This record gives sequence, C-alpha cells and structure tokens, in this order.
Amino acid sequence: MREIQFREALREALSEEMRKDEKIFLMGEEVAEYNGAYKVSQGMLDEFGPKRVIDTPIAELGFAGIGVGAAMNGLKPIVEFMTFNFSLVAIDQVINAAAKIHSMSGGQFSIPIVFRGPTGNAGQLGAQHSQNFENWYANTPGLKVVVPSNPYDAKGLLKSAIIDPDPVIFMESEVMYGDKGPVPEEEYYLEIGKANVVKEGTDVTVVSFGKMIPRVVLPAIEELTKEGVNVELIDLRSVRPIDYATIVESVKKTNRLVIVEEAWPLASISSEITYKVQRDAFDYLDAPVTRVTAADVPLPYAPTLVEAALPSVAKVVKAVKEVAYLKK
Repeated sequence: MREIQFREALREALSEEMRKDEKIFLMGEEVAEYNGAYKVSQGMLDEFGPKRVIDTPIAELGFAGIGVGAAMNGLKPIVEFMTFNFSLVAIDQVINAAAKIHSMSGGQFSIPIVFRGPTGNAGQLGAQHSQNFENWYANTPGLKVVVPSNPYDAKGLLKSAIIDPDPVIFMESEVMYGDKGPVPEEEYYLEIGKANVVKEGTDVTVVSFGKMIPRVVLPAIEELTKEGVNVELIDLRSVRPIDYATIVESVKKTNRLVIVEEAWPLASISSEITYKVQRDAFDYLDAPVTRVTAADVPLPYAPTLVEAALPSVAKVVKAVKEVAYLKK
C-alpha cells in the first residue's frame, strides 16, 4: 500500500468529495492563493476555482456564520480555522447556531457543515496557541467531534464528515501534517463513532486519540512490551460520539485502564470515560482508572516546561506500570 502524508490524505478526502458534489466548497484564511497555511488545500484553487475554494478575511465569526447560512440553504461548506484556538472567536456560530438549528427548527434545517483545522500544542507557540478544545465541543449536543491519529483515519473520517448531514468538528494536529502512513488508493469511508482497536492485549487497556497515539502512546507501548507488559490500545477516533462499548469490553478483559489525552484534566474526555467505566465495568476493575493529561496550567513557553506540562512517553510508561503491577 502506498504511503502519503497526513496533509495529502486530507486533500484527497476534500478533493474526492468536491468532485462528486458541486454543493461542497472550502473556505478559510489562506486556503486558496496560499494553498493553505499547512498546504492541505494545495492545488485545489486551480482545480475547483475561486467560487469553491475561497479565501476569507481574518474574521472567524464572520466566515463561520457565512458557512452556517450556506448550510441552511442547501450547500455543504467546509470551514477551515487556521487553528482551533481561533475558533473561540466564532464559538457563538458553532455552539449557538450550527449545533442547535436542526433541533430548534423542528428538523426543518439540516446543517451539513465541517469545521476543521489544527488543535493542541505544536512547539513553542505560547499559551494562547497551544490549547485543546475537544472537550468543549464534545460537551455540545448537536455536534460530532472527530480527532484522527494517522493519515488513513484522517482521509476516511473526513470523507464521512463531509457527507454527514450534521455539523462535524474535525480536529487535526499541526505537528502531524507531514506524518506519513499507508492509505489505499481505493475509495473508503470510516464510521464516525467507532473506535479502532489498534493493538490487542491482555494486561492493561490504554485509550487515547489524536496525536497522542503516534507521539506518546505507541512509543510507550514499545517500551512496555520490552518489559513484558501486554497493552491493549484503543484509538477513539471521535470524542463525540464516544465508542463506550469497545472501551468497556476491553476493560472487562484486561481489568485495568489508562487514558491519555493532551487536554487539561478537569471536565475532560478522560474524566467522562472514567465515569462511564466505573459505572459499567466497576466489578471488573482490579486497579484504579488512571489518567495521563496535561498539567492544569496555561501551557508555558520554555521547552523544558512544555515537556513537563504535557503527557510524555515516560509518564505513560509509569502510569501503565502502576496499574499493571497491581495484580489480582
């Protein structure tokens, strides 16, 4: 199977769906003339023209609102935020308009819109440009929230997001755009809301999503395997909906759970999963559910402090060992 970059997988998903349906268009800052801030939309202006690949002003609230209005009128917009940190400027359109219009109109309006762009830390970008808002959007009924961890998932999930009749928040990682991975040439879609069991195991279940999988969790599993700890890894793929059934069934097998996410700990995806597992699989747990999250502080600028604040391979290895060695 060929290997392509994460950005190329996203571009293929966008282009394939846009070739099928003239109602689909892409809009955002620098998506057209500049070929995208991260070159996801490279060449798309030449193929689809300025009516379907649209550069916008630096005005997230305005162009997010245009996207919602377009969706209400039968078009299928894909709105790119240069970073989801900037989506806070448009949050009223996302939360109070896109997420609620279908319900408030009694089903008269569908909102087939995708809001996509990078999320999370990407080096020394400071506290205002290094945040994770997956849990914010996942807390909102009416939205779906997708966070892919590799090029294969990125393409299949984005294609599903584009054809979804409801609004989808599609969160990528800035540091992953150049990552390569196997992606088939044949067309495919991945179901939103179905987790992927990346690796089966018997000792500890590890649940994670997004860039934590390739950057932190998989290297940690390599180390743990050498020490004889057999980890089962679940990639959520989406955090709304969450595939609770797959997590619970895994915990019933391993009797232990570690959750890894890049966001802050309070009111997080990991705290929600912890609640669900202790409710539905409490009798199977042989150790406390453990989380590895960011420190509960604005992300510092100094690289040593960034490393100290975020989940790391060493922190995941330590957490897994702590629960793995609590034998029955």
